[in-house]
Amino acid sequence: MALDPFVVSARAATIAMRDVFPATPLLHSDLLSQRFGADVWLKREDLSPVRSYKLRGAFNAMRKVINSNEAFVCASAGNHAQGVAFMCRYFGVKGVVFMPVTTPEQKVMKTQMFGGSHVEIKLIGDYFDETLRASQEYCAAQDAYFLSPFDDEDVIEGQASVAVEIEEQLGRVPDHIILPVGGGGLSAGTYSYFGKKCSYTFVEPTGAQSLKLAIEAGMPVTVSKVDTFVDGAAVARIGERTFARLKEIDGADVMHLDEDRICTTILEMLNVEGIVLEPAGAMSIEVLSEVADQIKGKTVVCVASGGNFDFERLPEVKERAQRYSGLKKYFILRLPQRPGALKDFLNILGPEDNIARFEYLKKSARNFGSVLIGIETSDPNNFDRLFLKIEAGGFTFTDITNDEALTQFLI
Repeated sequence: MALDPFVVSARAATIAMRDVFPATPLLHSDLLSQRFGADVWLKREDLSPVRSYKLRGAFNAMRKVINSNEAFVCASAGNHAQGVAFMCRYFGVKGVVFMPVTTPEQKVMKTQMFGGSHVEIKLIGDYFDETLRASQEYCAAQDAYFLSPFDDEDVIEGQASVAVEIEEQLGRVPDHIILPVGGGGLSAGTYSYFGKKCSYTFVEPTGAQSLKLAIEAGMPVTVSKVDTFVDGAAVARIGERTFARLKEIDGADVMHLDEDRICTTILEMLNVEGIVLEPAGAMSIEVLSEVADQIKGKTVVCVASGGNFDFERLPEVKERAQRYSGLKKYFILRLPQRPGALKDFLNILGPEDNIARFEYLKKSARNFGSVLIGIETSDPNNFDRLFLKIEAGGFTFTDITNDEALTQFLI
């Protein structure tokens, strides 16, 4: 029986990659296997030379046209930029990387480090759409080759090398594979390679469900408002080419995760396993609990898609994880303007309740003052006890933990 041409091409691309970088590890997770009663493996794309799988698609697309192009252009605020920069230096060609002006300095520096003298970085636009438009205009004017981050057949083929390596390292096709989804390059490549040989879970951040919307509509549609926290998967519209390869998947296999929830896995992987993952790279692990019944007794591979995590974000990640887990709450307390009132409130706190935020605006013309308080505790149930005691003490308060507008403004 003849092999599918895509399978043949993906295997050839994988072989060619070995001249550039080794296969990323497929590592067994005892922690997750015991927790979910399955044989759980992590495909560690965070251990590639640029700490993400994006290197694969950039390599494959460039090697196909390298003899007829001397300059390459891309637009990216993260992993794709770093993959393109790395490959420009490897092939010895010029690369122009467009990044939004708002891109964190750490990402700009890493892109320049990977590309060296072969890469020029242009910071243009406050938003990615502006950056993308500028890059395409430049590309047309300079007759350069535009490297799409996902919506390109050669890029999709390159990302399929992840699946090729999984099959080689595992010795067979896994029973179930879990894939994070942004623009769809990794998912389209993996699904096109494995086909119906295994079952799938595709996971998106709640604030960027481009695949889910496309499946429901039968064509790519644009997410009206994108939450950019999971920056490696915060894509407003799945690619035309990637969706063409994914349009037959079961919509029930496409799941989404709250951005705050993803932070709990980032912290656990860092503190327990010593694995540094970016938000998109943690999604395939966090979603395991949602498919626990489906995977019992099966061999499961979670693709940890990247580990480009800026540790300046760690306080925010911890904050989000605590709020999601119910271990931290913010509320506005109405405090009487009388001596001893604050002491009365503090006496209500339990031994595991810690004040993490306290802002008191006293106005002499009022009988009551407003206090913004943040409380951390070790058990979510402690808040039920605390709130009952606050009310019994005659104080009134408003819990604003889940009020997005207020927390963005005040916290």
